[in-house]
Amino acid sequence: MSRKIQVHQVDAFTREPFTGNPTGVVLNADALSDAQMLAVARELNNAETAFMLAPDGADHTVRARFFTPRSEIGFVGHATVAAQYVLSRRHDAPRRQRQKSKAGIVDVLVQGTGEDRSVGIRRSAPPLGRELNDRERLAVLDALALASESLDTRLPARIAGASSARLLIGVRGADALKHLKPDFGRLTTLSAQLGAAGYFVFTLTARSDDHLVESRMFCPALGIPEDPVSGNAHGLLGAYLAHHGLLVPHEDRARFFGVQGHHLHRPGRVEVELEFADGRLDGVWIRGQAVSIFETDLTL
Repeated sequence: MSRKIQVHQVDAFTREPFTGNPTGVVLNADALSDAQMLAVARELNNAETAFMLAPDGADHTVRARFFTPRSEIGFVGHATVAAQYVLSRRHDAPRRQRQKSKAGIVDVLVQGTGEDRSVGIRRSAPPLGRELNDRERLAVLDALALASESLDTRLPARIAGASSARLLIGVRGADALKHLKPDFGRLTTLSAQLGAAGYFVFTLTARSDDHLVESRMFCPALGIPEDPVSGNAHGLLGAYLAHHGLLVPHEDRARFFGVQGHHLHRPGRVEVELEFADGRLDGVWIRGQAVSIFETDLTL
């Protein structure tokens, strides 16, 4: 028996079409099998596609499953922004959601109206892992064609996150980002050795009034050579910067903007807000906007 599903193509972390991070969103996906979800994700050929389903418990309002063209993964920040943007355009959709995925439950808040609306996602404070030893650091720098002199000495290379960890690497200036020449084969091998699925290379832009951070991210181990704009990695970065004293809370909050994607001609912008309780990081909000590119019905 054939069934019809509604498919949306959305650019996340931007308001400008054909920029930001492209994502597929499939609504009312409850009747689809795992094989069908994977086939749709493969056909849309985005880095990830979000499949939205009805809740299966009282502790959440909506479920999401995320598929790359290769496999299912636990949580994707930009795909959540895209999916919740699509849902928010429906008149009956609540502006507050609790979204369940394989990685757990996140709180979602939609603010604003029309094209000015933004989607915020709150996650618990992420864990910070270990710093790299000298041998590991030199291997990563070599795989990125990055000189040791380009590293920001305030920012040790460190693994962050739990189920989908990233290696955070701070560099000195936008030129260091521009001249990266990643060897994706070596980075894939190193991901297995380090326990980090991707490499988030960033620089602090103290001279900019518009944003604090510029970045690039490489995830070849996940089949994503370079990710245009990552909300999840910016959230990890917020926890990292707070830990190293480079974000100081005011009235239990700290906030910054990051930009990413211009090296791929897909610039995007992420807002990060940190919540503190009793002097300790308690939660991280990732916020972004989105724009619809097209929507269609697909018969399976």
